[in-house]
Amino acid sequence: MKIRIKGNSIRFRLTQSEVKQLSETGSIAETTELGENVFRYQVKLMPEANQLQASYTNHTILLMVPETDGKNWFHTNTVGFEHEMELPNGKKLHLLLEKDFTCLENRAEDQSDNYPNPKLQH
Repeated sequence: MKIRIKGNSIRFRLTQSEVKQLSETGSIAETTELGENVFRYQVKLMPEANQLQASYTNHTILLMVPETDGKNWFHTNTVGFEHEMELPNGKKLHLLLEKDFTCLENRAEDQSDNYPNPKLQH
């Protein structure tokens, strides 16, 4: 799972096996160790959610996904889900959860579990 954070925008990208795990178990998480601190990011299916929502507590970003969307995501062609979350200060947080496609250019990272890029298919 990869995250990209820029300003008030958070983008989560999941490989095929991660989307499958999320659909089957309802949760996927990663950690990044920063010295003595651990930063955690998690995507979790929530039955009470009706849109993507996010929270940040105890060094953890939690992306909550409506269970009805996430349960069958692995078996659909849906690329992802997007939502502008209203913040208490009147601003918005842009949330995006999507399947991770292989890059068009060669990269040093392992992309063997990424979804085939539709732009490479003729």
